[in-house]
Order: sequence, then structure tokens, then C-alpha cells
Amino acid sequence: MAGKVIAVIRVYPKELTENFEPLVSKVNNAIKNSVYELMKWEAIDIAFGYRALDLYFLMPEDIERGTEELEELIRGIDDVDNIDVVYVTRIGV
Repeated sequence: MAGKVIAVIRVYPKELTENFEPLVSKVNNAIKNSVYELMKWEAIDIAFGYRALDLYFLMPEDIERGTEELEELIRGIDDVDNIDVVYVTRIGV
């Protein structure tokens, strides 16, 4: 039986922002017909007022390409400059 993993993806927006709600909404729209579920998000201070967004996704462990499809979905959002996979770990559900 396949398990689940939590993947933490750091999203770097194109513009300085304090309100990440619109970007989170766009991420939710991008993943709505997929196997990914956004569990949590938090803004992270980077430097000099620039903030990034850490997104915590629940996803099946047995996805063939790992986080690649998820990364592509997020990169396809206009407001996203870049992303990094910060952490992936298996969880018991």
C-alpha cells in the first residue's frame, strides 16, 4: 500500500508582497484537478523586505516523477519567479 509524503515547496514571487492570499489562491486553482493537496502555507522572510512562500503539500508517495509535476504546475503561475523544493518526507496516514 502506497503511503503519503509531505513536500515543502518555497515559492519566490516576482514582486514584493505582504499579502500572499492571491498567490495561494492561484496555487489552489493550479492543483485543483490533481493528486496534490495544499495543507498549509507560511510567509518566509528572505532579505531586505523580500518574502517567499513555503507551501506544504500532501501527495501520494508513488508518483512516478516525484515532485516534478507539482513544480511545473506552480511554475506555470504568472506571479511566480522561481521555486525550490525545500523538503520531502514520508508520513504515516
